[in-house]
Amino acid sequence: MGLNKFTSDIIQDSLISIGEAMFETIQRTSMSPIIYEALDYAVGITDGEGRLLAQGNGVITFLAAMSLVVEETLERFGEDNPLKEGDVIMANTPYVGGGTHLSDIALITPIFYKGERVAFTVNKAHWTDIGGTNPGSVSTVSTEIYQEGMHFPFIKIKEEGKINEAIVKMIEANVRLPKSTLGDLFSGVAANEVGAERIIKLIDKYGLEAYKQAAEEFMEYGERISLKELKKIPNGVYENTGWIENDGFGNGPFPIKLKITISDENMTCDFTGSHEQLKGPLNLSRTGLETAVRAAFKSITTPTLPANNGSFKHVKLICPEKTIVSAEAPAPISVYYEVFLAAIDLLLKTLGPVVPDKLPAGHFRSVCVTYISGIHPVTNEFYVQAEPLSGGWGACATHDGNRGQFSYAHGESYNIPAETRERKYGVVVEEYAFHNEGGGYGEFQGGNGQYLTFKILSEEAFLTGAFLGYSIPTWGLFNGKEGSYNYFTVIRTDGTEETYNVVTNVKLHKGDRVKLVTATGGGYGNPKNRPIEKIQRDLKNGFITKDQALEHYPKMAGL
Repeated sequence: MGLNKFTSDIIQDSLISIGEAMFETIQRTSMSPIIYEALDYAVGITDGEGRLLAQGNGVITFLAAMSLVVEETLERFGEDNPLKEGDVIMANTPYVGGGTHLSDIALITPIFYKGERVAFTVNKAHWTDIGGTNPGSVSTVSTEIYQEGMHFPFIKIKEEGKINEAIVKMIEANVRLPKSTLGDLFSGVAANEVGAERIIKLIDKYGLEAYKQAAEEFMEYGERISLKELKKIPNGVYENTGWIENDGFGNGPFPIKLKITISDENMTCDFTGSHEQLKGPLNLSRTGLETAVRAAFKSITTPTLPANNGSFKHVKLICPEKTIVSAEAPAPISVYYEVFLAAIDLLLKTLGPVVPDKLPAGHFRSVCVTYISGIHPVTNEFYVQAEPLSGGWGACATHDGNRGQFSYAHGESYNIPAETRERKYGVVVEEYAFHNEGGGYGEFQGGNGQYLTFKILSEEAFLTGAFLGYSIPTWGLFNGKEGSYNYFTVIRTDGTEETYNVVTNVKLHKGDRVKLVTATGGGYGNPKNRPIEKIQRDLKNGFITKDQALEHYPKMAGL
């Protein structure tokens, strides 16, 4: 059938709007701050075959997961066990279907129109605790996946509209925060239902054939524009090596090898030669790697357009099995996000000199998550504080690096407000500020990293964290200088200090302080070209010290 452009655009924009409504539903109804405050989740809509049509704002780590998890669902529910109206599938398998780690739970809802499967609504959110050996279900010393929490291998949490109470009871009995965890489960189910209802109304209004045609045109547009932008990038072969500094047991560093081949038709990313999968949990699955590759491709082709499957048709991935970026069962994977960031950082570092007008210098390259658990001193309830940190981004060809922004992995994420943190957890925030530990000097200055300091109010608490980038600084571009480092320090009540980067269950006592430090981003361009007015402004704002300015900016020497 013929479909005029106006109707097609309306349907396409409606799908994007439905994705936003799903996103807002989770934000309003979830019960964990890491979801409703930090927005550590994403939503999507696919067609009946699992091809991504629209995605709401959310974490970049889940960019590929929306379509891949639906495709895996279709693989597992074939003709002998078909999906039915009212079904909701629950999955957190790390190694297939857009998997990341067990804490990230996907909920997949098939949508039927007059008996025909026409779409899926899907969301994926980080649950604060999913069981396992350690609070927060993350450990830097796990050696197999079974230690990291409950595994839901594409099971029906709802079947033909009826909730599976046995699974609900299993979750309730095996997680440390049952009330909020189940709240997050039902929030995700509700979001998918909101999307399903609105998709049915959209089809009722415009007809199924118009809906399908608009969806095809949407994906064709994504493919056409991404290909057009790809052709603007110089053809060639570009190679580089990145590093994972630690496997959780003090071993390392371990190489990640990358060769990018760019032609007029494809960007092929080959990770052959990367280190074999590790003993500890700093591993990434192949589907997680696919997300990193897609995110990098989108950042240099169509960063401002909505994501759909067409956007990624011209990016290819090559990677052998059982490497640090293609780990397989039963490899531990709970700290996958640090390897994800190392992979995307390597992709962007390799492409930065090729497309200098599109990409900045290196950012702080770590999610910098800490998990602090204990008994709340007022409510006497068990708590787990889990939150990624913001830090410094690299400068680019037109401006200084951003300060206080979350990593490449997070997209539309936010910090948990101090008021929420102090109410729900046994801590008080004593410091939240930019630091001037140095680095990132250039014609355009790298964005400053941050200090975040907690004082422990519980009688005792336990700290787990993984900050990579503690020995490898953020990288500069075109003679811009390297930035600084990520690390965290425990300051005991007697004044002694202990510095950490990758550690599990450090015991804390009442009055101890935890100081979290994120890196300053890399500089862009030669520091000798930075205008004196900008240097003076940085001094006035405390972003750099006078000694740093005199040492690294030649124009200061004559004043």
